[in-house]
Amino acid sequence: MSDLSIIVYPVSFTFVDLFAGIGGFHGALSALGGKCVFASEIDKDAARVYLRNWGILPAGDITKLANESVMDVPKHDVLVGGFPCQPFSKSGKQLGMEETRGTLFWNIAQIIKARKPKLVLLENVRNIAGPRHEHEWIVIINTLRELGYRVTTKPFVVSPHQIHPLNGGSPQSRDRVFICATLQSTSVKKFSIDPGTPDLDAIISNWDIKKWNLNKDLPLDKSKSSKILKEYGLSDQENMWLDAWDEFVTGFRRNFPEEKIPGFPLWVDAWIPRKKLRLKKSLPEWKKNFLVKNSEFYDNHKKFLNLWLRQWNNLEDFPPSRRKFEWQAQDLKSISQTIIHLRPSGIRCKPATYAPALVAITQTSILGKSRRKLTVREAARLQGFPEWFDFLDQSKSQSYKQLGNAVNIGVAYNVLRAQVLRDIDLLERSDELVKSILSSPLNSTDNLKTFNLNSFEHDSISETVLSLVKEVN
Repeated sequence: MSDLSIIVYPVSFTFVDLFAGIGGFHGALSALGGKCVFASEIDKDAARVYLRNWGILPAGDITKLANESVMDVPKHDVLVGGFPCQPFSKSGKQLGMEETRGTLFWNIAQIIKARKPKLVLLENVRNIAGPRHEHEWIVIINTLRELGYRVTTKPFVVSPHQIHPLNGGSPQSRDRVFICATLQSTSVKKFSIDPGTPDLDAIISNWDIKKWNLNKDLPLDKSKSSKILKEYGLSDQENMWLDAWDEFVTGFRRNFPEEKIPGFPLWVDAWIPRKKLRLKKSLPEWKKNFLVKNSEFYDNHKKFLNLWLRQWNNLEDFPPSRRKFEWQAQDLKSISQTIIHLRPSGIRCKPATYAPALVAITQTSILGKSRRKLTVREAARLQGFPEWFDFLDQSKSQSYKQLGNAVNIGVAYNVLRAQVLRDIDLLERSDELVKSILSSPLNSTDNLKTFNLNSFEHDSISETVLSLVKEVN
């Protein structure tokens, strides 16, 4: 399959891409001069897209490829992976590698133990370092230290919207935790056990996240295109929901010009007089708080709210989640000026500067001005994928799901670069890996443009991908 390679510049280091998805890490490390020598991804559709774009068919179940008796992962310089977070056994409270047994992180640890890559870069959702997963977090850090790696206990949280656009940032608020572990050299006698997080000041300084502009910085496709509106426009029902709440916003502004629309979630079903509100003792405090606030809001604006509800048949045709509304757009005057998320918890509106995080379920952001969802191509741009990236013939929902699961290319690129700078004392400065990564520009897109998707014959390669995936699975 060497004819499928699309890297057109010299390779300086090797990497393996675990839980690879559609290849966010691959894009970042290839742009830094790396060559992927192994990838794993159990999802057939994601593997199909990965092969189409990166020229490598990911292996399947990593638990069968890397364990105590089998090690099918080749030697490599860098190990990366967006691994799933699983609860670890607390029996014995070993707080180390033995406690990871039976989890996917244990398989990662087996690879690290056998291959000793110079750099390990792992990514996960922010909650992995939160109170609910405190035990898992300590186990992961202790395990990496047991294996001989320098790594900080402090979570390293990065979002693409924090990064200056000239440095590969994108207008998406997407907090993710990165674990940056570097192999400790035996020739280094003194080193910090806890080195702190890598320094990203060079790429986030002099940047105000309020300056993002989706239309210009993403950029948005021509939103008035009839083809785009046909594919990504809203249903009549969705438009009705937004029309109703837009009338609420504009009407509130008109009737109460000195007031702000509340920032707490508005629950229509909780709009009852405060004196009639009965709170069950079993309710959690946060819910009691919201019920009280909604009741008081109703008391203070009863005439306007009742009139608005009558005009929309008391929202009786709205599902429960669309009878809830969260306004996070400060002083904007209309929904048309916002970006909208139809969430299970309600309709949320934010300023159309940067988008909420893409998620791996159907909650695609909606552009209030044009009343359409972000296109797949726009969602790919949010994640830093280049314009040539091809999703083949799969459904839009499948592509959104894959992008929601993906690692942001710009963030991964800059985090790995910062990791090398932080741990330069553990690395050989003359090493090709170090020279390649540090000589790469502070921009995650330049080198990706040197890939040439047109070197493929699209029709024939699509058939090859399909046949290969079927053959492997």
